[in-house]
Amino acid sequence: MGKPVMGGASLPNTRVVSFDDEPLVLVDSDDREVGFLEKAEAHRGAGTLHRAFSIFVVNAAGELLLQQRAAGKRLWGGFWSNTCCSHPRRGEAMERAVHRRLNEELGFDCELKFLFKFEYQAQFDADGAEHELCWVFIGHSQAAARVNATEISATRWIAPAALDAEMAAHPETFTPWFKIEWARIKRDHHQELVP
Repeated sequence: MGKPVMGGASLPNTRVVSFDDEPLVLVDSDDREVGFLEKAEAHRGAGTLHRAFSIFVVNAAGELLLQQRAAGKRLWGGFWSNTCCSHPRRGEAMERAVHRRLNEELGFDCELKFLFKFEYQAQFDADGAEHELCWVFIGHSQAAARVNATEISATRWIAPAALDAEMAAHPETFTPWFKIEWARIKRDHHQELVP
């Protein structure tokens, strides 16, 4: 298991970048925009289908950058997940959203390649869930993360084989969307993991 580390900057980044009242883009199963809903409402109950994205960043050694979600997050706080994930804002192009969020959460940016999109629903508890049409991107970087502590508790680099072993031994410590995405990347896009 990779050793969890905090960002390397001398001053912590604690800027709030997520808001319960920010409007998320509601979509149908074909990813056609059908309206907007505040984030807190979109995640209530079984969730309302909305547009989202997930980013995977790999280093020159072929290791994936994982993040541990901040303990205070409403859904899956404290769970390990892929490098970065969030939602485009109302009127924001996906291309802009992915780079904005990578900077907001981890303090660096890199070229990103779109891989696929998929719909999933995952229930966290009786009052909250994710129901997303999620776009998945991959990028390569050697940058040191400057972690936003309002979003992330820790980060670590991990080799694919070690990640597979950890997921098999402790699947309950990883977010549901990450497990789905990782399985598909290994199956259909494994060449993108090669440095």
